[in-house]
Amino acid sequence: MSPLFVLFGPAHLTAIALTLLVPLALALLARHEHLGRHADRLARMGLTGFLMFGWVCWYGQMLWRHELRLDNGLPMNLCDWAEAALIVALLTRHQFAYELGYFWGLGGTLQGVLTPPLYYDFPDPQFIFFFIQHGGVVASLLYLTFGLRMRPTWQSLPRVIAASFCYLGAAALVDWALAVNYGFLRAKPLGQNLLTAMSAWPWYIPELVAAGIAFVLIYYLPFVVVDWIRPQRKNV
Repeated sequence: MSPLFVLFGPAHLTAIALTLLVPLALALLARHEHLGRHADRLARMGLTGFLMFGWVCWYGQMLWRHELRLDNGLPMNLCDWAEAALIVALLTRHQFAYELGYFWGLGGTLQGVLTPPLYYDFPDPQFIFFFIQHGGVVASLLYLTFGLRMRPTWQSLPRVIAASFCYLGAAALVDWALAVNYGFLRAKPLGQNLLTAMSAWPWYIPELVAAGIAFVLIYYLPFVVVDWIRPQRKNV
């Protein structure tokens, strides 16, 4: 039997490091004067395949363990929607798909990478496939941002917030129809996470919405800083 998962243990820290360092290395290659074009194509195809492989393997191991059910087998987690958006962005460089992947990936999937709801540590298949899928989402949005220099704009904020409410509506409908808990709208997830500090159900739901909007603004803040610094440098 695999060892129990240790939050910020050696395996967890290694997975986090790979999630951050691999896409940044690919971004450097993509911006190389001579290798850039071919490196970018290989990186985008590789990340797309990595995301799809992780998706298939995650569901495959759930099926193999006889753990695949309606409450965990539908692509109704925000991470699933972020992954789908990033696959489209990697294949087409579509701006809105990138925006969704960027904000949903950082606002939702990154939390899973930092505080994963896992029972077993490496080399358990659940650990491996979880980080292939979730780490792949974060790696893809980092590559698109630093490798292709894609970025959100002020106009991105209302679009992403509106799309997020569409996700919440879809998740609420599925939760109501099937008595499941996608989007954590019917109960908090297990373990220590952001929702742990919030009020009891149902009062944490408006708090969750407010936190989501706050995260959108926070994750746009680096671009506000960059846009402010650039004119200052030109005037020096």
